[in-house]
Amino acid sequence: MPAWGAHAYAQFGDIKYGPDFTHFSYVNPDAPKGGEIRMVPPTRPTNFDKFNPFTLKGTAPYGMGNLVFESLLTGNMEESTTAYGLLAEDVEVAADKLSATFRLNPKARFHDGSPVLAGDVVHSFETLISKLAAPQFRSIYAEVKGAHAVGERTVRFDFRTPNPELPLVVGGMPVFGRQWGAGKPFDQITTDVPVASGPYKIASPRLGRDITYQRDPNYWGAGLAVRRGQYNFDRVTYKIYLDETSRFEGLKAGEYDFMREFTSRNWARQYYGKVFDRGEVRKQAFQNRNPGDFQGYVINVRKDKFKDIRVRQALGLAYDFEWLNRQLFYGLYQRVNGYFPNSEFHAEGLPKADELALMEPLRAKLRPELFGPALRSVSTAPPGSLRENLRQARALLAEAGWTYRDGALRNAKGEPFTIEFLNDQPSLVRTATPYQSALRKLGIELSFRTVDFSLSQQRMDTFDFEMTSVRLPGSAAPGSELLERFGSEAARTNGSSNIWGISDPAIDTVVRKVLSATTRPELATAMRVLDRILSHGHYSVPQYYGSAFLIGYRPGPFVLPDVIPPYYDAGIWAESTWWASPANR
Repeated sequence: MPAWGAHAYAQFGDIKYGPDFTHFSYVNPDAPKGGEIRMVPPTRPTNFDKFNPFTLKGTAPYGMGNLVFESLLTGNMEESTTAYGLLAEDVEVAADKLSATFRLNPKARFHDGSPVLAGDVVHSFETLISKLAAPQFRSIYAEVKGAHAVGERTVRFDFRTPNPELPLVVGGMPVFGRQWGAGKPFDQITTDVPVASGPYKIASPRLGRDITYQRDPNYWGAGLAVRRGQYNFDRVTYKIYLDETSRFEGLKAGEYDFMREFTSRNWARQYYGKVFDRGEVRKQAFQNRNPGDFQGYVINVRKDKFKDIRVRQALGLAYDFEWLNRQLFYGLYQRVNGYFPNSEFHAEGLPKADELALMEPLRAKLRPELFGPALRSVSTAPPGSLRENLRQARALLAEAGWTYRDGALRNAKGEPFTIEFLNDQPSLVRTATPYQSALRKLGIELSFRTVDFSLSQQRMDTFDFEMTSVRLPGSAAPGSELLERFGSEAARTNGSSNIWGISDPAIDTVVRKVLSATTRPELATAMRVLDRILSHGHYSVPQYYGSAFLIGYRPGPFVLPDVIPPYYDAGIWAESTWWASPANR
């Protein structure tokens, strides 16, 4: 059964820290304040043109969600489905699980000195679900009926269903002051500095490339147990480099201090030289227990040419991971199987009894092969080969009405099979070219449309693409974001994360089972069934993932905590728990 208490809420009752805890075990509660850490975003680089991260148009600077805004509850890097009071000092979930009531900490203050009140929480919720905010928030909070101020510092959220995850969903909602934007329509709030309550403020509110956050010396929550030993730097700066070469040279030259590397070739061939020999820059693989990321080529099934599942299956058969890992990736990666690799949510073998119990009522909506072994990504390891896989692909394409004639694969109308690959990472072309060559052997011409991040984002928001590459971070606590990522309603909503266009009533049903799970085993069962359905839908060409964070950093200016937590994002871990060495303060 879910548990609740004055200081925390746990979806499955597993609260590690009692009400009198003083700090999380992976931080140094006595870490000194001061100094600066300079980083580069792990996302694709671009300039920013707004300070409002909650609207659809434009790009906000990286780091705002973690440094500037706060929520009623906050999680930690040890527990995946538990959150502790932050803006709220008390949370109570109704016995019927159809509401959650939060009592705000009377010390909570926005950066302008005004108190955080229930009216601000209600305003934040109603703004985020309005049409003026990015549409994905309406999906995230779809199961929330409403928010009500039942006192100056007490707010109640009512739920449509008794979903034990919903207190975590609303507890994690960003809260901002009603005065932000001085009455402007929310989608027109761009250059106004957010009225927020987090440990940092924007140091220089100018649009552009680099962004520096300044620690608020009057931060209201500095003494809270959930904040002790954290956010120790006086300044956190994110620097933008518009190409990979200048970004890496910036690390070596001391222009910034921390970078996560995503390209195996760079990791194997660039991280050496005098600055590494002298210890000025260190390369280190930081292990973690995070579920593996999903990375793959996304197929937009809204396009007519991709609607036939046999076509999508054929596209997957043309991908040769084994050759890529051997020749280009230096053996650093593992193949993605399913959508939730390296986790308890990954389906393997035949469905077990608990999975079958969930699948049987949906049998009429499921493909028969789902009741067989879980789908594994195709391989070219002996005795397999790319040649044999391409033979299978050609047969599937022929069944779907595509045959080779006049120098190309064509349909019954004589139209050639072409694919435009939308790409905002020039380095990706090198790893995708072998796939392009394999498709050409089938008579399919894949062309790269390389654009900058802003244009790519615009096209993705309107689903104006045929194929692209995506990396989805693994989660130890999947929940409402699955509606936004795989739900039928999201497939029809511009700006949603359902970039595939997946619209399947069976998937909608299983996602609802995930959201209504009352125990961890129930959650895992529903996730494994979801993994089976998604995999057998052939919506993606699965690629690869790494089991460690590949980090280049300058060790001199910093001290690292003694304990590395099990579930963490490398950048957030560094900016929130490292601290400056004496020479850097």
